[in-house]
Amino acid sequence: NQHMQTCETVEEILAYIAHWTEARASLPYEIDGIVLKVDRYDDQEELGFTAKSPRFATAYKFAAEEVMTTVEDVDFSVGRTGKVTPRARFAPVVVAGSTVTYATLHNADFIAEKDIRLQDSVIIKKAGDVIPAVVQVVTAERTGEETPIVFPTHCPACQSELVRLEGEVDIRCVSPECPAQLMEGIIHFVSRQAMNIDGLGEKVVRQLYDHEAIRTIADLYRLDRDELLTFDRMGETSVDKLLAAIEASKQNSVERLLFGLGIRLVGQKAAYLLAERFDSLAGIAAASYEEIVAIDGIGGKIADSIVKYFEHPEAQALIRDLEQLGVNQQFLGERVDQTNAPLGGKTIVLTGTLESLKRSEAGKRLEALGADVTGSVSKKTDVLVAGEKAGSKLTKAESLGIEIWDEARLLEELAKHEV
Repeated sequence: NQHMQTCETVEEILAYIAHWTEARASLPYEIDGIVLKVDRYDDQEELGFTAKSPRFATAYKFAAEEVMTTVEDVDFSVGRTGKVTPRARFAPVVVAGSTVTYATLHNADFIAEKDIRLQDSVIIKKAGDVIPAVVQVVTAERTGEETPIVFPTHCPACQSELVRLEGEVDIRCVSPECPAQLMEGIIHFVSRQAMNIDGLGEKVVRQLYDHEAIRTIADLYRLDRDELLTFDRMGETSVDKLLAAIEASKQNSVERLLFGLGIRLVGQKAAYLLAERFDSLAGIAAASYEEIVAIDGIGGKIADSIVKYFEHPEAQALIRDLEQLGVNQQFLGERVDQTNAPLGGKTIVLTGTLESLKRSEAGKRLEALGADVTGSVSKKTDVLVAGEKAGSKLTKAESLGIEIWDEARLLEELAKHEV
């Protein structure tokens, strides 16, 4: 690069950084930082590499660009769990190379904490140079014309009365008939992590919903080929592929179905643990709070959420409907014999960034060897696998004297035990 510069002192490095912090906008390309590198080859060789990057080079990241704009309005949207999320609409402004018009305001507490009002001047940035976020209100710019942001008392999608559950910051619609929740729930159900129905993207789901071809996830398994062919951008080939993908999803193991149902607080890991323990959706539905919470890795809030979900007549009817439509409700995964497994009985936590594989993949491979992979460090943790930029979990593990593996050790253990 023509702007590369050799620096002899830390002061020269800081001066170089200061210059390009101001001059970066003059470049004909986008940059988000500067690489600092030791330039003697013998020093580079001595410093060596981590599993992910050289120790003789590091990146200085510029502070996120901050820009002032005006809050023109606030929209409220309803997610699949009924959570009502406020979203600020700004006077369009360019931030970090792209035009920003919206940013989430999260919840009523966030709005109150920052005292955000309609027509306020606010400083916004892109968190991580990607996600627009409100940094603060510029109170010095207030004219007296600003007005408070008022949360709706009724759902913007179905007009049901909204509630704020005890101990929560979020305001929710709890109507089981809410169309926004139903549609978002279907989008979640068909996603890659859930039932993985290829060809059913968000736009297609919305089109099917708008044409009243679907109202529940069970309706996906009743879709008619001739009717689908009448919709926009639905040719014979795409319709046949879609119907084949829907049919194939009937053979998924039950943990995918359980996750796809969108039960509050039930993620992929919890769904797998439940499916492995109770063997079927019927078994999970019949399980008591005490039986569920006894599973290592399942807490009281998750157990309570599961019990309450299956108490609803609507949920029971949906499960019966899916069963009649031929959707598998049995656990088809392999169970690990913990007594003979190489890592049986070990509780392992993954943190930081791994270079050679994703953390989700590493977790699955460790579980296949009998390990219990959890998300938090405690006295029960046997091993912490620390990738790059490992933070508080690494600090806590070190304070508890827990065994630490780097990525190289993780790969060594996997290679040692996997057949």
